[in-house]
Amino acid sequence: MLAGYDAAGFYCELCGTGDSPPVHTAAIRACLDAMDFGELQRRAEDVARELYNFGITFTVYTDREAIDRILPFDVIPRVLANDEFARIEAGVIQRVATLNAFLHDIYHDAKVVNDGVVPKELIYGNPNYRAAMVGIDVPCNTYVHICGTDLVRGADGEFLVLEDNARTPSGVSYVVENRHMMQRAFPDLMGDMEVRPVEDYGQRLHDAMVEVGPAGIGSPMVVLLSPGTFNSAYSEHIFLAREMGVPLVEGQDLIVANDRVFMKTTAGPTAVDVIYRRIDDDFLDPRAFRPDSMLGVPGLFDCYRKGNVTIANAVGTGVADNKAVYAYMPRLTKYYLDQEPILPNVQTNICAEPDALAFTLDHLDELVIKPVNESGGYGMLVGPHATRAEIEEFRAKLLGDPGNYISQPVVSLSVSPTLAETAIEPRHVDLRPFAITGRDTWVLPGGLTRVALRKGSLVVNSSQGGGSKDTWVLS
Repeated sequence: MLAGYDAAGFYCELCGTGDSPPVHTAAIRACLDAMDFGELQRRAEDVARELYNFGITFTVYTDREAIDRILPFDVIPRVLANDEFARIEAGVIQRVATLNAFLHDIYHDAKVVNDGVVPKELIYGNPNYRAAMVGIDVPCNTYVHICGTDLVRGADGEFLVLEDNARTPSGVSYVVENRHMMQRAFPDLMGDMEVRPVEDYGQRLHDAMVEVGPAGIGSPMVVLLSPGTFNSAYSEHIFLAREMGVPLVEGQDLIVANDRVFMKTTAGPTAVDVIYRRIDDDFLDPRAFRPDSMLGVPGLFDCYRKGNVTIANAVGTGVADNKAVYAYMPRLTKYYLDQEPILPNVQTNICAEPDALAFTLDHLDELVIKPVNESGGYGMLVGPHATRAEIEEFRAKLLGDPGNYISQPVVSLSVSPTLAETAIEPRHVDLRPFAITGRDTWVLPGGLTRVALRKGSLVVNSSQGGGSKDTWVLS
């Protein structure tokens, strides 16, 4: 099947640069070459049917005709060598350590601001900065309990960090479910390859939640707090609660009494010690944040402030999730850890800075422009693929609010062979490894490989039509 495959000059995850295919992908290339294209298509259709039957869906808020969609799954896996992943793992652990040190600092002494490492406007002008968190200590000094770091691989085969997702990163359920699909539908493709498992993510997550429980609680009660069925990641909330073996609750299921949080049960109130929340800060507690929130728990933040309940991720982590803060990460790593970044950033221009804004305005048709507080691929401009009208529209947005944007060069993203309608074709991919931090940080071997299913597209987000692949890390 790969005989006519052409990576179109991009670095290929399976075939490398073409002249010297990676040794660690030899077995999977041989398997694919021996497989019939029609058979591959039939099995892919079986997988799609199973995903639908299992209800593994996500919601596209902008599409009223398709509230719940199956995340398209491509059956040709991405394969990483063990030493290749070891570098990713070390880089992600270093990055999470930096983020936690940064968050502890800005909510305590703010030395990073006083020393002039980052401008104060970047912190105190950030809509996700929570002044209410100043002076609050969190267990293990862990703010970012779950982190999804988006990586891309450039033309030279090196991984670069595209952004950090330090609030409520989603997608890990697809990592585990994709593996289940591959094990059921393609046992011959997996063959004798020693692929590192991903099935213990739920247990690892639960263990970390127990580690960061309030002091003096022997066996903390953990719950997962969801906004409910209309959230785009609701199926993931169900999955994670099941994998952890903890109750899935909504705000209306919890009450506060005597500075403690309780879950309503048929046997009466049960004390809750740790909340893995999938609700934004704004909606957690109407007394502390948005008074019109119907999703949160009145009085919850007071319990949190007094150390009677742990919230993961911690309140106020969104300030580190900002794309402008991302630009400072290499300097923050040096400042807090006295280390050079293991995984470098993509070059980033902060449009709040006059020189960077002028450069961006002069090169709009060459750059990717992103709003600093958006996610999911919304509100961005990919200059080389934009029309003249779209570029001029963005020019006006930039001039009106330059502090809300960053710009980056277009990275020549790597591609991976993908099942298309009539052949195996190259499609651009990224990678989101997931890290869990309690006392220490553990990185799930693999991560979510997102794939831009439209030919030539660089946008891999599920909300923008992207799909996913199983990611194999060989032991």
